[in-house]
Amino acid sequence: MLFSSVVFLFLFLPAVIFCYYILGKKLGRKFKNIVLLIFSLFFYAYGEPKYLFVMLFSIIVNYILGLFVDKYRKDNTKAKLILALAVIINISIIGYYKYSNFLLENINAVFKTSIIIKDIVMPIGISFFTFQGLSYVIDIYRQNGKVQKNPLNVALYISFFPQLIAGPIVRYETVSEQIDERKETLDDFNYGVERFILGLAKKVLIANTVGLIADEIFNTPISSSSVILAWLGVISYTMQIYFDFSGYSDMAIGLGRMFGFKFLENFNYPYISSSVTEFWRRWHISLGTWFRDYVYIPLGGNRVNRLKHFRNIFIVWFLTGLWHGASWNFIIWGLYYGCILIIEKLFLGKYLKKTWKPIQHIYTMFLVVIGWLFFRVETLRQAFEYLKIMFGFTDHVLINSQAVYYLKEYKYALMISIIVSLPIYPLLKRRFKGSDHSIINNYLKPVVLIGVFALSIMYLINSTFNPFIYFRF
Repeated sequence: MLFSSVVFLFLFLPAVIFCYYILGKKLGRKFKNIVLLIFSLFFYAYGEPKYLFVMLFSIIVNYILGLFVDKYRKDNTKAKLILALAVIINISIIGYYKYSNFLLENINAVFKTSIIIKDIVMPIGISFFTFQGLSYVIDIYRQNGKVQKNPLNVALYISFFPQLIAGPIVRYETVSEQIDERKETLDDFNYGVERFILGLAKKVLIANTVGLIADEIFNTPISSSSVILAWLGVISYTMQIYFDFSGYSDMAIGLGRMFGFKFLENFNYPYISSSVTEFWRRWHISLGTWFRDYVYIPLGGNRVNRLKHFRNIFIVWFLTGLWHGASWNFIIWGLYYGCILIIEKLFLGKYLKKTWKPIQHIYTMFLVVIGWLFFRVETLRQAFEYLKIMFGFTDHVLINSQAVYYLKEYKYALMISIIVSLPIYPLLKRRFKGSDHSIINNYLKPVVLIGVFALSIMYLINSTFNPFIYFRF
């Protein structure tokens, strides 16, 4: 089920809110949690009911292992063995469904074998709920959250519908207290609605529009392309993936706030970054901090010699690429960023800081745009063919009629996407801090939000099925 669907907006969400607040008003927190759990399981089963059992298996396993880790906390050897078992089981689940075909394809290619590849379909959101299950056991082991005796609470943490399919990855330590002791307020609910509407607008009004450009250009035969058209395609995708994913995160954070949960931010205007290092502090923050705290730091982080430090970076970015998909494109994409980050740490970072700010920004966005190309195409061969066109290493013309058409027809959509990706709203808030906001908050903001929501619904009704990009991860 999509957040940006009529079924969700006008049936599912009103039903959850009614049962949670109206029926749960007198029945207390436990009933409210059960309401959220039931609706979350239905939300997941709505799309592919048979894979609900995969998630339920993950929930049961991590609940039991969490109990054992807590039970044997004083015996560190046993606790570590249980933790290792949790890692093996969770990685096996995601490995079987996400990487089996990829592994067998490469074995067949290298050893010239013909092992039959079973058609294994990946359950939606498996990368996210598996990482959250691991987070639960690891945080119990580290005493960063209390163990849950009630299995329904673990089930709610892992399956909570706002962040179930495409994140943000919610660490258990972030919400361990909120499961039983959160407090819902009208201000939080209003903020949640506002955040959800803005996220919906990002997806429907911006991501889907620039995504149309990207899809049509990437579906154009290479022979019919041009230099400008190639750049236009990858820039459009750069805007699409940001507004698609950050829009989903905004909606997830907003939905969580409606029910009293406060999730951490997942994006912080990444396209204003002055280095690739800064970019990855601002993009998909929940994934970056997950790998930092659960992989990078346990490996030694930067508290080791330089060679091991670089090894740790490569491991993290290899895993980051692999997490995104069972494809060499994603692995190369991850190692691409690993190399850049190492170069910045070695010498480039200190020189960048001395250069003119716009130069820093151009450098960063150039590398980010190139990175998104590997993320978008299906094969490495396509990526390199596309790169040759972008940099004029072919006999393709500079610009063709198709590129002129997109520049004319979608120039405002592209300009709006660039403008909205900048932190203009926070700057305005700081600029007018201390002023009388009563007129803005009481009259102007509601009118704008209602207008944006109505426009989003109009676009939504007239559009075709367009799932979020990160659903496939």
